[in-house]
Amino acid sequence: MSKLSLGIPKGSLEKTTCEMFAKAGYNISISSRSYFPSIDDNEIECMLIRAQEMSRYVEKGILDCGLTGFDWIQENGSEVEEVAELVYGKVGRRPLRWVLAVPEDSNIKSPKDLEGKLIATEAVGMTKCYLKKHAVNATVEFSWGATEVKPPKLADAIVEITETGSSLRANKLTIIDTQLDLLPIKKR
Repeated sequence: MSKLSLGIPKGSLEKTTCEMFAKAGYNISISSRSYFPSIDDNEIECMLIRAQEMSRYVEKGILDCGLTGFDWIQENGSEVEEVAELVYGKVGRRPLRWVLAVPEDSNIKSPKDLEGKLIATEAVGMTKCYLKKHAVNATVEFSWGATEVKPPKLADAIVEITETGSSLRANKLTIIDTQLDLLPIKKR
C-alpha cells in the first residue's frame, strides 16, 4: 500500500500546523536539519515545503495534498481541489490578508498614486492583477523577503501578507488598501 504524501508548510506556519495536527491526534516531529518530518501514522509521509510552492507540487502529483493559502494557489495559477478552509496563522486564528503599504509620510494615499512607482512583493502576479484592475501602470519587483525594509529607499510601496500589521507598524509603514478580492491568475 502506498503512503499518502502530505506537504507541511515550512516557515512561519510550521509550528502552528504541527500544533493543529496534534489537536487532531497526530504527532508530527520535525528535526532541525531534515525536510522530512515523522508522523505517528504509518500511512502518511510528510515533507516540508514552502507554502508559496505547495500548490505546484500537488498539481503535478508529486504530493497528494498539502497545506497552503488560497493566495498561493492563485499566484501559481494551480488547478487543485480545495478540501477545507483552515483559518490559522503564526500568531493566532485570524485570516491573513495581503495589503498595500507605504511609508507613513508618503504622498501615496491610494492605488492611483502608484502610477510610475516601484512596488516590491513576493506576490508579483497578484499585484499585477491588482494594478490592472485599478488601471495603474507601475513596476512590480519580486522581493525575497524582508519586504518591509524596502520603502522608501528600495521601493515606493510594498504588497505584503500580514496577520496583525505589527511588523508594518514597526517599520513605519501604513496600509492604504487591502487586497481581499484576489483575482484569478491565468496559468503561466
